[in-house]
Amino acid sequence: MAALAPRSALITGANRGLGLELVRQMAEGRSAGTRHLLACCRHPDGPRSEALQELAKRHPEVITVLQLDTTDLSSIQQCSQQVGSLLGSGGLNLLINNAGIISHGTMQTTSPEEMLATFNTNVMGPMNVTKEFLPHLRAAAAASGTAGMSCSKAAVINISSVLGSIDITAQSYSAYPALAYRISKVALNMMTACAAQEFKQSDILFAVLHPGWVKTDMGGEGAEIEASESVGGMLRVMDSLTEKQNGAFLNYKGEPLSWRTVYCVVLTAVARPRHQVELFHTATLEGQILRGLGLLPLMLAPGQKKGNIFSVKKSWKV
Repeated sequence: MAALAPRSALITGANRGLGLELVRQMAEGRSAGTRHLLACCRHPDGPRSEALQELAKRHPEVITVLQLDTTDLSSIQQCSQQVGSLLGSGGLNLLINNAGIISHGTMQTTSPEEMLATFNTNVMGPMNVTKEFLPHLRAAAAASGTAGMSCSKAAVINISSVLGSIDITAQSYSAYPALAYRISKVALNMMTACAAQEFKQSDILFAVLHPGWVKTDMGGEGAEIEASESVGGMLRVMDSLTEKQNGAFLNYKGEPLSWRTVYCVVLTAVARPRHQVELFHTATLEGQILRGLGLLPLMLAPGQKKGNIFSVKKSWKV
């Protein structure tokens, strides 16, 4: 059983699949320090939430079931107010944005409505939830009295997918297109990377986790692993995270995943130092952006100079 033990944690999409298993393992394996597990879902009193309600009855001292529709801003704001009343000045240590939907269509078969619904749930939902709960996360970071970052201090974990990695598209798209889902997970990954930079001064850790191909309603019976294995792994990974992994994209085993293999070259204008700028060139774009701007006629190799306009300052792989 994982040792992760934040004082408080909130999980979206907690009524089934990975969300339900997260609540179960955190409740059953908690330490004395864990006081509040806030299990959120769209219809907590509906038939699809019966398993969650039964779990809450077995652990009434720690599990609180709350209504939260991540596609409805007013619902998010109302839930945030409830959480503030429950947690007080101690704030929220861990937010797990787990709620999500999948559609399996291609570009030709995916409707605009389907794309918007997927984007609203998988991208706008986590963004709006994170924004509304920021005061509680900041309060937890301030109340911790500890240095650095961790999931026991203040953290946002976004459950994503390896399908949000552009690198694997050529190998996987024909067998599993899921166009809208893939695009939404790329966006979620970028949002997480941006948030990691924006809120690092607040000591709030952000990371993306790929749970694996899991036997849930979303993953299907033909998936590779059980929810218990996936969640156990993710909780161990969360427990290990520090500021060194802020903005990381990891799988449930803690292995780093590729956002996109990109070679970047930083170019510094040397002809006009008063208007010095840094430009990024990605090899995957074959210089189209810079050439389109009329700034780089040819791709420059590290250390190569092109006339007296640009010199390569640094190159690295991300």
